[in-house]
Amino acid sequence: MIKITLPDGSVREFENRSTPMDVAVSISSGFARNVISAKFNNTTVETVTPITTDGNLVLYTFNDDDGKKAFWHSSAHLLAQAILFFHPSAKLTIGPAIENGFYYDLDLGAETISEKDFKKIEDKMIEFAREKHQFQLREVSKAAALDFYKKQNNEYKVELIENLTDGDITFCDHADFTDLCRGGHVPNTGIIKAVKVMSTAGAYWRGDENNTQLTRIYGISFPKQKLLTEYLEKLELAKQRDHRKLGKELELFAFSTRVGQGLPLWLPKGAALRERLENFLKAAQKKAGYELVMTPHIGQKELYVTSGHYEKYGEDSFQPIHTPKDDEEFLLKPMNCPHHCEIYRVKPYSYKELPKRFAEFGTVYRYEQSGELHGLTRVRCFTQDDAHIFCTPDQLHDEFMNVIDLVLYVFGSLGFEDFTAQISLRDPEDKEKYIGSDENWEKAENAIIHAAKEKGLKTVTEYGEAAFYGPKLDFMVKDVLGRSWQLGTIQVDYNLPERFDLQYKGADNQMHRPVMIHRAPFGSMERFIAILLENTGGNFPLWLTPEQVIILPISDKYQKYAEKVSEVLENSEIRALIDDRSEKTGRKIRDAEMSKIPYMIIVGENEEGNETVSVRKHGEGDKGTFTIKDFISLIETEIKSTLKQF
Repeated sequence: MIKITLPDGSVREFENRSTPMDVAVSISSGFARNVISAKFNNTTVETVTPITTDGNLVLYTFNDDDGKKAFWHSSAHLLAQAILFFHPSAKLTIGPAIENGFYYDLDLGAETISEKDFKKIEDKMIEFAREKHQFQLREVSKAAALDFYKKQNNEYKVELIENLTDGDITFCDHADFTDLCRGGHVPNTGIIKAVKVMSTAGAYWRGDENNTQLTRIYGISFPKQKLLTEYLEKLELAKQRDHRKLGKELELFAFSTRVGQGLPLWLPKGAALRERLENFLKAAQKKAGYELVMTPHIGQKELYVTSGHYEKYGEDSFQPIHTPKDDEEFLLKPMNCPHHCEIYRVKPYSYKELPKRFAEFGTVYRYEQSGELHGLTRVRCFTQDDAHIFCTPDQLHDEFMNVIDLVLYVFGSLGFEDFTAQISLRDPEDKEKYIGSDENWEKAENAIIHAAKEKGLKTVTEYGEAAFYGPKLDFMVKDVLGRSWQLGTIQVDYNLPERFDLQYKGADNQMHRPVMIHRAPFGSMERFIAILLENTGGNFPLWLTPEQVIILPISDKYQKYAEKVSEVLENSEIRALIDDRSEKTGRKIRDAEMSKIPYMIIVGENEEGNETVSVRKHGEGDKGTFTIKDFISLIETEIKSTLKQF
């Protein structure tokens, strides 16, 4: 007999070689019908994999992220099978599950796949799915695996296999289809009830622009047609809320091929929006004891060699800037932290002067491949609301907790409620990727784990997602499509203070090493604004929106009264503008609605005679007549209700 421990801590006994599905059936036949994947001792297994030792078992349905991963990975096999039906000479490469669905990269040679082919591919996938073939994983020797793909002239799979270890290679079979695969599948194809081929794109093999460009086919699938229908409806909503579309319509930002890919241009309204966000955080930071600093956009290469950034990211960064002076090299700033370390080094500190909290809205530059650029969410130039706290080890806990409070204040003020705090730790199996001692890493990781627990945050733990210098608490925010984006981040770092030889004099009159906290509540200003645009649909909180009020005089006769109202509003720090075009009032109202201006004030003979304003609210219509004073109170009350004090 073997003992299986379930997530609730209960332990059950089963016969040796029982499968995860046997365990699911023992819990409930109804539950078992929905189980599609499993993990045993934290390793993904098939639901039919025999279990031969005691251990911990987790069973997943489609409602679980790991269940979706298995479902969509299995669907990628089905997609590849359908592609080969129509394109027998296509060469398969890789087909992973992604956050929403899956893709498969293929070398189609001279053939192509376009949108007109999607329907027949979907129909063939469903036809194959209805045959209910089991996914069967089998071990294959390295020699046999190489022989299999060499006969197919598939140099991509051969390259993958050559980098694998004999004894760790598996194939997955279903029907007459075979693919190189590590595992993690649903029990059979029949579970896949609804599929949609979403798009095609170009993708370089191994992400290297010097390699062959492949065809990437994206798809998504569900166990019920209803779920696919709901997803497509959400997708349509997301298209309407696409930040690239809204940014253009609301005149916030633009891109120029002359300026360069991934380098956003902020238009007046967008620049004003950014400034308000910056001022909002600066006010909170001032109360929290931060000091503003400014650093250059470039730094000597040696600075980033010292920090370790050049070794880790140098090849993927913009190349060094060479000056007329021999052997002098500069880099566009990829990170703000090395500069802040140098600011700390300017003068000696005693323990009584710590913590020091240096904050900067610092612009950094990273060379993202052109195929990965996407609006404001993936750019080559972005601004971080960066700060670095230098503190004693005894101060670390309180400082970290205070930063969490600041992040939660930012999210709460801007309506980000659906988020998870991801505890990003180093990969215990590949410590070579990281700098610093095991002792310091353990201290830093424990500090984050305990702080997140004490704050009662909803957390997930991801190994291998730490920065090279320290673990992180990443705030993963979901957008309207349910996709997760990393916005805020807090990091504990014992390593950069060592590399820069940072010190402070302790109470014992000896020199000690400070601990460093990296933090950015917004993360990237560009990405934050993109997700904010999509989450709000461009209907920003009243305190943030570029234009709060538009005044619509019904004819030129009331222009002076409109100007008087505008002046009173501006004196009360309410952002107002006048639409003095020679257009009908109905047209002006429609245009204001399209521009998502929160309030419209209509002024005519009655309003001028009574010194009142007729008010309309965006999306709600007529709100009645107000005195100017009462309207100002209405605006101020709404702002106070959404913009809480830190």
